Amino acid sequence: MEAGYRMVTSQFRMFTHRELREATGKFKEEIGRGGSGIVYRGVLDDKRVVAVKKLTNFSYSEELLAEMSIIGRINHMNLVRMWGFCSEGQHKLLVYEYVENESLERYLFGNVSSERLIAWSQRFKIALGTARGLAYLHHECLEWVIHCDVKPENILLTRDFEAKIADFGLAKLSKRDRSSFKLTHMRGTMGYMAPEWALNLPINGKVDVYSYGVVLLEIVTGSRISSGITADGREIELRQFVQGLKQFVESEDVKDIVDHRLQGHFNPEQAMIMLKVAIACLEERNSWPTMNDIVISLLACAEQDDHPAYSW
Repeated sequence: MEAGYRMVTSQFRMFTHRELREATGKFKEEIGRGGSGIVYRGVLDDKRVVAVKKLTNFSYSEELLAEMSIIGRINHMNLVRMWGFCSEGQHKLLVYEYVENESLERYLFGNVSSERLIAWSQRFKIALGTARGLAYLHHECLEWVIHCDVKPENILLTRDFEAKIADFGLAKLSKRDRSSFKLTHMRGTMGYMAPEWALNLPINGKVDVYSYGVVLLEIVTGSRISSGITADGREIELRQFVQGLKQFVESEDVKDIVDHRLQGHFNPEQAMIMLKVAIACLEERNSWPTMNDIVISLLACAEQDDHPAYSW
C-alpha cells in the first residue's frame, strides 16, 4: 500500500516553492531560457532528475491552475511530460521531465562538430516525432491545444534522439466546439509565426502547421530559414524561397537543398516528401494540411532505408 501511495503521489502534483528551491540547489544550474521563463536542472527527493521552469508571463493563479488541470493529463511519447507545478504568490514554476540531449537547435545551427551533427535518419525521426506530437495535441486531446511557438528550441531530444515537444502547455486552450479563437496578444517567435498573427485573423491549429513547415525546412537544409534567407548575396523572403524550392522539387533534384554537411548521405525519397510537406505548410492558408495529414505523408516513406544517394 505504501509503494502504491508513493507511485500515485509521485505523478502530477503541486510542489512547494521550498521543495523546488532545494531540488535545484537554489536555482543554480540554468539549462535553458526563452520568452516564458528560465529553466533549471533539479533532482527531486525520489531521485528523479527534472527541469524546473520559472514562469515570467503568468500573473494570475486562476489562469495557471486552469491550464495545469488539463496539461497534467496530457501524455504522449513525443511531448515532454509535466510532473507538477508551483503557485505560491509571485512564484509560478513548472516541473517537467528532464530530456538528456537538449534542443534540436543546438544540433542544427552554429559551429556543430562532426560528432554532434545529426544524421539523416535521426532528422527524419525527429521530423516524424514532432509531427506526431502536434497531431496528438490538435486531434486527440480532450481539449484542443494549440502550441503557438513551434521552433527547434522547443523540440527536445532524448538520449535516442526521439523528439519531445516542450512548452506546449503555455499555449491557450480552446474547447473543441470552436474552430478558432482570439488571443489578447501575439504569441510565438518571429520567423516561425504564421501570417494570421500579423493580419489579426482568428487563430487555429494551422498556425502550428505553418511553424512546423519552417522547422521542417530547417531540418532538411541545416540552415536557420526563419532568420532570413540569403541567395546570390541578397536577402529574399520566405515566400520567394518557397517558390524557388518548388522548382527543385518539380525537377526531383534536391541534392543542393539538403544540408551539405551530410556529404550526400541522405534518403532522396524522404527528402523529397519532407520538402513537399514543408511547401504545403507554407502555401496559402486554405490549402494547408492538418498535422494528421502530415504524419500520414511522412509515414508513407518512413520504412525506406537511409542510404547515400549522392556524394561529393
